[in-house]
Amino acid sequence: MSCKSFSVFIFLALALCLATPTVTAQDPTEVDPDHYKVEFENDQVRVLRIIYGPQHKSVMHEHPAAVAIFLTDVYLRITLPDGTTEGRTNKARDVVSRSATKHLPQNLSNRPFQVILVELKGKNR
Repeated sequence: MSCKSFSVFIFLALALCLATPTVTAQDPTEVDPDHYKVEFENDQVRVLRIIYGPQHKSVMHEHPAAVAIFLTDVYLRITLPDGTTEGRTNKARDVVSRSATKHLPQNLSNRPFQVILVELKGKNR
């Protein structure tokens, strides 16, 4: 391979790397599609259905400001990016407003849980 051909090859490889999308925001539907499904989306909100089986654990991901509607009782351990953990308990029918967050949730219950999360977009954040 000539020096000129090699330079073109390196340039094309670099351009391909820069053009390849990455999941920088750690969107839960991208990094944990087994637990997070988009039910509805428009320019103002994205509605996620979240289902965890007994003792299921996610991966670190992020959410914008949101409103959570709990369809079942929930008993979670939340691990934050700095490694600290906190327990959370919610009852079915609870509705809770949450600030933007980055976390790793784990269902501590022997029962599955289900939550509808309405993420706020744009000016609503």
